[in-house]
Amino acid sequence: MVFENLSDKLQNTLGKLRGKGKVSEKDVDAAMREVKLALLEADVNFKVVKNFVKTVKARSIGSEVMESLTPGQQVIKIVNEELTNLMGTSEVKLNYANQGPTVILMCGLQGAGKTTTVGKLAKKLKKEGKRPLVVACDVYRPAAIKQLEVVANQVEVPFFQMGDKISPVDISKAALEHAKKHGNNVVIIDTAGRLHIDEDLMAELKAIKESTQPNDTLLVLDSMTGQDAVNVAEHFDSELDITGVILTKLDGDARGGAALSIRSVTGKPIKFITMGEKMDQLEVFHPDRMASRILGMGDVLSLIERAQSSVDEKKARELEEKIRSQRFTFDDFLDQLNQMKKMGPIGELMGMIPGVNKQALKDFDESGSEKAMRQMEAIIQSMTPKERNNPDIIDPSRRKRIAQGSGTQIVEVNRLIKQFKDLRKLMKQFGNLGKGKRKFGKMKLPFPF
Repeated sequence: MVFENLSDKLQNTLGKLRGKGKVSEKDVDAAMREVKLALLEADVNFKVVKNFVKTVKARSIGSEVMESLTPGQQVIKIVNEELTNLMGTSEVKLNYANQGPTVILMCGLQGAGKTTTVGKLAKKLKKEGKRPLVVACDVYRPAAIKQLEVVANQVEVPFFQMGDKISPVDISKAALEHAKKHGNNVVIIDTAGRLHIDEDLMAELKAIKESTQPNDTLLVLDSMTGQDAVNVAEHFDSELDITGVILTKLDGDARGGAALSIRSVTGKPIKFITMGEKMDQLEVFHPDRMASRILGMGDVLSLIERAQSSVDEKKARELEEKIRSQRFTFDDFLDQLNQMKKMGPIGELMGMIPGVNKQALKDFDESGSEKAMRQMEAIIQSMTPKERNNPDIIDPSRRKRIAQGSGTQIVEVNRLIKQFKDLRKLMKQFGNLGKGKRKFGKMKLPFPF
């Protein structure tokens, strides 16, 4: 889970201050020692930790805390604000060209997930109404060109390549001309990586940058490498003057040292993060929201945005009408399961809800939850169309057949049918309420769920 170790330690430390009616300098010192240790264990840069603790302590023993009616809460507010400042205050958007195609140069070491991230970024921009073109300029790594082509086909965006015998500089120049002719307003260039930084790599990247004049030079970093990622960012920035960072594999980083150090060390923002392997799991990085998540305050805005991007509005309206007219079926139920899956792992979504007990999150069995959802899908898909539309006809013999077809037990089929019927009863109540007295008006129902 994202920042799991750091989040636990900071929440435990600051929780001791939360209910205090009076906070002394001694209390602040004790808390800051624990905060410092937590940040260092999270692999945050030592200088960054030192400055962070110094700033928080200075503010915490000032008048804004000591004269507050809730001093403990005030210290937590200060930590939240300084964590946000550490990561960059607010989101930083891509730099779009005023004329001609916007050029995004992607760079990084091998193994950071650069080629996959190119596809994720292309998909995101396409969804926002752009017409991206992805360009294969890695002519060294075996099958790199083919990998990018597969990724481009997967996200359904145009792909440009000239084989592995042409220089990356010439390929990138030709790609720009191709984009102008074919109406592609964003060009994303996938460059070669190395297992380590070397002169040849930097010379080639500089040449591509000089020939294409990119609007953004984005460095793709593996967040799980911690301070190594920060060192790589420093080196790339000194050679290329990057405009931003994309942190990958953040969902597997329980420490978070890279995310908390990069902005302070390089002065360059984290523009995007990836939170999974699926092609739609690239998110804009919001420092304020991330700080709230670290401190257990949730991230409601990101949760809402995920729901909005995952839910099909047309289907949502159709579902609402079905609920009002009491025509909700197992097919609709299956559709809702699929829309929930698009939003991401359930454990991650729960972590965005303010006030969710962190121990409950730790105890939450993500694999068990996914298994249960797959089981429900299998049971529903083993029903005939008639049974899905009218579960009342599913007698014991039908239940036995459905269990056999889905590889489940009859008790599990019975449980799902009962849950569905209970849900339909609840929806019937909402439907009756919605079409009841005029004073309720056009009441918005709380679905899809």
